[in-house]
Amino acid sequence: MSGPARTIAEKRAEFRALHAAGCFVLPNPWDVGSARYLQGLGFKALATTSSGFAWSRGHADNTLPRDAILAHLREIVAATDLPVNADFESGFGADPAGVEASVGLAVETGVAGLSVEDSTGDEAAPLLPIEVAVERMRAARRAIDARGGDTVLVGRAENFIAGVPNLDDAIARLQAYAQAGADCLYAPGIQTREQIVAVVTAVAPKPVNVLIGAQSAFTLDDLAALGVRRVSVGGALARTAWGGFMQAAQQLAEGRFDGFGGAASGATLNAAFRSET
Repeated sequence: MSGPARTIAEKRAEFRALHAAGCFVLPNPWDVGSARYLQGLGFKALATTSSGFAWSRGHADNTLPRDAILAHLREIVAATDLPVNADFESGFGADPAGVEASVGLAVETGVAGLSVEDSTGDEAAPLLPIEVAVERMRAARRAIDARGGDTVLVGRAENFIAGVPNLDDAIARLQAYAQAGADCLYAPGIQTREQIVAVVTAVAPKPVNVLIGAQSAFTLDDLAALGVRRVSVGGALARTAWGGFMQAAQQLAEGRFDGFGGAASGATLNAAFRSET
């Protein structure tokens, strides 16, 4: 990282300004190396990925304890001069008071933004009742405001990735989260132009995040034209890396050495990280 390190307040101010106009990509690193490499490519901000980090620790997504996530946030914030948005899963609290306490700890890691989900992990009832989710969002807002209020709060409606792909319900949830204090709204899993425009229109003028987690015909300009303010990729970069590793490892297990054809050179990686350090 070149030049003097920016303060947490400066990173947060810059991150909030990014949401005011235009559309930016928020790529998701899963460790220090991937964070620093993405910074070197010129991205304006980064976001953690709960899935990518969990896999790097040999765990399934949403199974790591809060302390592990907080340590990871501190590590990524320290690794880059870019603002960092935290994938803070469902807020690590059994009730609003627990969410408030956990979000306060997350803010203290130096993140510039954080998201709180409304999914439960229970297939029988995959989403929290909207009134419960709203109270948890209000708790997150209180925690942020108690620490200066400059951390961006993202409200997530998990309908489309939790097996409840009801656009009307997702929009109602996002509108309620906006009223409860969310600064940015996010319904991961919406894919069509019509769905995206409906969400952007419903929560305007608040900014909307769209997830592009697989190959897509959309370009950044397309999404900007639809009114999207930021685009994240979730665990897609981590899954891409794992895909290459798994293919090469499987071929190696079969006694073959032809799985390394797409590997980056050591010289390229050394040069990239030498410039970062």
